[in-house]
Formats: sequence, structure tokens, C-alpha cells
Amino acid sequence: MTKITTLDLSPFYRNSIGVDRLFDRIVNQFDHSTANNYPPYNIVKTGEDTFEIQVAVAGFGQGDIEVNFHEGQLVITGEKKSDEDLNIEYQHHGISARKFVRSFSLADYVEVLDAIAKDGILTVRLQRVVPEAMKPKSIAITYAN
Repeated sequence: MTKITTLDLSPFYRNSIGVDRLFDRIVNQFDHSTANNYPPYNIVKTGEDTFEIQVAVAGFGQGDIEVNFHEGQLVITGEKKSDEDLNIEYQHHGISARKFVRSFSLADYVEVLDAIAKDGILTVRLQRVVPEAMKPKSIAITYAN
């Protein structure tokens, strides 16, 4: 796999105004592209402005997972309580429930509706809510004589 070591975005910065965060996100994605892929996840578009992030969390129980949303970043963390505290002795331990942090950058105006864990899948429902002031509007043209 080829790793991009330098990414020069100066031509884009010269021709755009107010999209610094967008370019920072792009560069950030390149930096984190080699990170581990645990736990696996899906992103599903469920409607025009609704989405779900589905994260495989088999082996994690109630209180082992935390979902936080702050300034456009959705962060899902999981840490299983130690099996030593529960006096469990495994003959074979094949279900991975290692500590993880999974982060998602959400677009402007995307809100987290809720998070539901069922059957080993954590589903975080999202909705894009664009304010009326930001929606496109048609401007009437007045013709002068």
C-alpha cells in the first residue's frame, strides 16, 4: 500500500474561502487510513437525510460502550471489563472484545438521534437538519425599463 507522505493543498486554499475544515478533514483521513479496522462498521443511508452507523460490538455488555458527540466528531469507545474479575477460565477465547476507539467526522448540521445496541450491533442513528436560512432559495429578478 502506498502512503502519501506530503499532500500540498495550497492550490485549493488559494481558490476557496471558508473550507479550511474540509481540507483538514481530507488530510486527517489520509493520516488515519492505515489505522486498525477494529471493530468493523457499516454506514447505511436510510432516507434522504437520515443515516445509520452500525458497529459490530459482539462480546461487549451494558456499560462497556460509550458514545460521545462533540463539535462534529462522533466517538465510540469500548472497553470490556476484565474476565479475571469475573473468574472465567477460557479453553478457547476466539471472540475479540479488545479496547477500541472509533471516530467519525460528521458533516455540518448532522445530529445524533440515538444509539441502540441489539444482537451484537451498535446502531447510531443520524439525521441531517439543515436550517431554513441555509436552504437554497430562489431570488426574484426585477427588470428595470
